[in-house]
Amino acid sequence: MQDPLLAPTPAAWVHEAARRWPELLADHANCEKKAASTALALMFAYPEDRALAMRLSKLAREELRHFEQVDELMRKAEVPYLRRKPGRYASRLRDALITHEPKRKLDLLLSGALIEARSCERFRLLGALPEGAGLPPEVAALYVRLQASEARHFELYLRLAQTHAEQAEAGDWRRRLVELATIEAELVTTPDPEFRFHSGLPA
Repeated sequence: MQDPLLAPTPAAWVHEAARRWPELLADHANCEKKAASTALALMFAYPEDRALAMRLSKLAREELRHFEQVDELMRKAEVPYLRRKPGRYASRLRDALITHEPKRKLDLLLSGALIEARSCERFRLLGALPEGAGLPPEVAALYVRLQASEARHFELYLRLAQTHAEQAEAGDWRRRLVELATIEAELVTTPDPEFRFHSGLPA
């Protein structure tokens, strides 16, 4: 499926990420755990949807394997974990979601697609940085490997959203995707006081 993002990550974020790669890794580890927990939460929220459960079970396991790979790099580089509250990106996206069914489920799937697509794009940008840009080669290599997985993940969420919209008459999923993607694009291109894996323009 087509990339749902409406705006590219600013170059300033990429440069900041390379400069602050220990913080990047620590936040990335949290993101992988959150991605797994999001998939599991959807499985518990919609137990009657067996197709969704089987697909998200596999996705959750893959996200946890990614966490283990990030954790291994953190241990080798002696990068400590950071305990953080949800950042602006996740909080604002969550606030934009519809809270009644069947559109709640649609919004959860579409927001999942957008988050995975942004991760995929940032993995690609970080993996493509030239040597000497500040990002350790082993970190760049990990992001090159993870990019393909994230592409599969956002495509899965989009397929699940499309299926749900058609079966439950949840509305025009493409139009709703654009509405949420517009909010997502603003969050990653406007000044953000915190640096995160999904933060906006460095303030």
